[in-house]
Amino acid sequence: MKKLVIFDLDGTLLNTIDDLATSTNYALQKNGFPTHELPEYKFFVGNGINKLFERALPEGEKTEENILKIRKEFLIHYNIHNADLSKPYPGIVSLLQELQSKGVKIAVASNKYHEATKKLISEFFPMIDFVAVFGQREGVPAKPSPDVVMEILSLAGCEKEDTLYIGDSNVDMQTAINAGVDACGVSWGFRPLSEIEEYSPRFIANKAEEILAYACM
Repeated sequence: MKKLVIFDLDGTLLNTIDDLATSTNYALQKNGFPTHELPEYKFFVGNGINKLFERALPEGEKTEENILKIRKEFLIHYNIHNADLSKPYPGIVSLLQELQSKGVKIAVASNKYHEATKKLISEFFPMIDFVAVFGQREGVPAKPSPDVVMEILSLAGCEKEDTLYIGDSNVDMQTAINAGVDACGVSWGFRPLSEIEEYSPRFIANKAEEILAYACM
């Protein structure tokens, strides 16, 4: 049985794509750039918001200056509207409660900026006592760097072999590999299942309750 389960946020615990797309389109439009349809955003996210803005900007406009302009307007909008349409995936709340009841430590490691990560976790999962909730922070390399996972292991007092990392993308699978912990990919997230399968994770979950079975093996 695993002692620690670390979750990605966007595309794993929460379906946040509508709010991310709306706020990015708002920022693009405010700066005179074309917007995108929602499905495109599933391939823009995953490496932090600056990379999201770079991917959303037109070719020839992906400059540091433009990224910072988009970031400024995005943060103004998203800090207010980041929970308008976002919601937990089916079975996630029950899964977290079951893990907690079994004494499993639970943590979040996201490439979403730290302020929004903390806010969304507090908004949707107030009943869960997370051992750590980390978004992207200044001075800490983003996933797939293993740094955030190693920090959580230290805080939780757990070993790699007692840890399961859950995510929906290639970034998450590579993070688990880099950290030397077991990975579980989820099929309900933003990226196609084939992207996860390329990394041969220990488990693939099609429903939230399957994670409970894997964690308790």
